Amino acid sequence: MLAQKKDKNQLTFNSTLEEQINKNHPLYALSNVIDWNKFEVTFEKHYSKKMGAPAKEIRLMVGLLILKHLRDLSDESVVEQWSENVYYQYFCGEKIFNPKPPCEASELVHFRSRIGKAGLEMMLEESIRIQNIESGKKESSNKKGNSSKKKRTEKEVVVDTTVHEKNITYPTDDKLNKKIIKRCKKIAEIIGIEFRQSYSRTLKKLSYQQRFRKSKKQSAIARKADKKIKTIAGRLVRDLERKMTPSQMNKYFPEIELFKRILNQKKKDTRKIYSLHEPQTECISKGKAHKKYEFGSKASLVIGKTSGIIYGAMNIEKNDYDGHTLPEALKQFERINGYEPTRAIVDLGYRGMKQIGNTEIVIPQSGKDKTRYEKQKQRKDHRRRASIEGKISHVKHDFRMGRNYYKGIYGDTINVLLAASASNFKKWMNKFKKDLKNFLLFFAGILQNIFSLLSHKNLKFNPEMTF
Repeated sequence: MLAQKKDKNQLTFNSTLEEQINKNHPLYALSNVIDWNKFEVTFEKHYSKKMGAPAKEIRLMVGLLILKHLRDLSDESVVEQWSENVYYQYFCGEKIFNPKPPCEASELVHFRSRIGKAGLEMMLEESIRIQNIESGKKESSNKKGNSSKKKRTEKEVVVDTTVHEKNITYPTDDKLNKKIIKRCKKIAEIIGIEFRQSYSRTLKKLSYQQRFRKSKKQSAIARKADKKIKTIAGRLVRDLERKMTPSQMNKYFPEIELFKRILNQKKKDTRKIYSLHEPQTECISKGKAHKKYEFGSKASLVIGKTSGIIYGAMNIEKNDYDGHTLPEALKQFERINGYEPTRAIVDLGYRGMKQIGNTEIVIPQSGKDKTRYEKQKQRKDHRRRASIEGKISHVKHDFRMGRNYYKGIYGDTINVLLAASASNFKKWMNKFKKDLKNFLLFFAGILQNIFSLLSHKNLKFNPEMTF
């Protein structure tokens, strides 16, 4: 059920949070430029107005999601730190300090599922919109939540893809086989089936034999142990399948089929399974010297050529060729920003793409049959294109896109969009801090000039003096 609106007027004789905290703090300034009403009006449709227990306030939940990725925290940590941090509470709409946790960590999971991909794209759209607002000033908006100021329209963009790694261990056949054995035993315990043989002692001995596989004598013994473990995994799967009732089989059929697929896959097969709990994980090679293979999905980012703002971010389910992901990335850009870019600057991974709609695709080419001016312009474009590599690195290391802890394909989409939104919000906060510092230095310079003039021997203070 939709939460009832609380009276936000002063509830006690004590001062409010707004009167107590530092007005120059970036989180205070950011909370005053985000259009929270837009989220509340849009997300109301996801709640019942009569039935069910009252939900948490929409601004609170949206604020917690932003803070989570802005500060690189888990669901549990952001909920815990909210009750200790007055700036977090003010950002989420509190008027007085509240020492209690705002919600259970699991409520963030339900809220993300509730608002869906469209709601997360709205958060990215809002992070783009605020870039045009002067730092620290509140923006007047109409009832629909649209900005009264003109939107920034950056016609030239830079597009690139990166690997969005899943939170899984480095996959090997031996690890997968052992996980199948463990899971089969767990299922048998749940439904009350007893195996013909559990192989507990055998597996322990085989694990000892798998050690030191790089030594000359032990390598053959380790390979033989690997084969035996795979054989045992197959036996347990078949034994489990035989002893299940039809109703039990219907319940666990997807898992059993997954086990069979893993046991039957060969070295050079395509669409292999690399994880039991994340079967959609892809093996992607980007040609990195320090990391030959990465396991997860691809993510595509679109940033402004001059501003560095992330204008588009999307997850790509399959390990597609980069050029085939470009139309969808530009379509998302148009959906969020309301216009098509004139030029998209990309690397050689997008070979074969020259024009998509009204957007020209700029790819590095040889300098033959080009004037000096054209060569110089291309060189500048692709030097600027390299800026997206640094942006990708920051989004991965600072805003939780380096390792994805969310479940499933929808979890990949969530992580990319929230990380991109947090990066834009952080960019605005950094600009606010820089503008504040410049203003203070300018003001200090004016005071210094005034004092130096007043300290002159022949000069007396005159209130009508102008500087």
